Amino acid sequence: MHALTVTGFIPDNLTSSRSTSPLVGRERSTAVTDESASHAASRDAAIGDAAIGDAAIRSAAIGSAEVGHAAQLAAARAEREDIEAATSGDRRAFERLYRTHGQRVFALCLRMCGERALAEELVQDVFVRAWQKLESFRGDAAFSTWLHRVAVNIVLSRRKQDGRVRDRTVADDEAVHGVAARVVSVGDRLDLEAAIATLPTGARRIFVLHDVEGYTHEEIGELLGITSGGSKAQLHRARVLLREVLST
Repeated sequence: MHALTVTGFIPDNLTSSRSTSPLVGRERSTAVTDESASHAASRDAAIGDAAIGDAAIRSAAIGSAEVGHAAQLAAARAEREDIEAATSGDRRAFERLYRTHGQRVFALCLRMCGERALAEELVQDVFVRAWQKLESFRGDAAFSTWLHRVAVNIVLSRRKQDGRVRDRTVADDEAVHGVAARVVSVGDRLDLEAAIATLPTGARRIFVLHDVEGYTHEEIGELLGITSGGSKAQLHRARVLLREVLST
């Protein structure tokens, strides 16, 4: 029997694999190259879209800021015109000033006096005085600043006229300690406005002037005829009392 010669025998699958491998490799390389190019194009497109989006957002933000600034300038110009007209006797122009600033003046009066009915009367007094003294407004400060100073003076003058000397602001801190705040209802204890209303008159006025309206202790001293040290002592006491009310 002759022995089977296997020299040179190559399985079909191996032959097929070897004969096609160069072509398959070239096709795979081409596919990878095409896929990479596609990813690069997609990435560039995404970056381009993001850049366009960022530019649009920045442009919109700048546009909004410019519109807001323009609106502020227009409002300031309209107010100056109303002030000039009111100074010349234009009551309608003064009514517009009242509508613009009346609510904030009322809030200031209410915080300082603690009584809504009295605050409403004081607002009327403030704007009557502002009408009478409008020619004295020179524009060195904002009209709202000038008006608030008028309001503070009116509130202080009314308390003197009412003879409430015993509630006046003390000049030194010797009478500050030991002053108790009035009790407020549970529903009002988290309400800062209600808490401010519980403060003793002197402490409340100084708290409002300093912490709400931004007056310095020196300015408060000049307004109330006390020392800056007395103002600081009253403010400290007001803050202590407020913390007590708001924490209970």
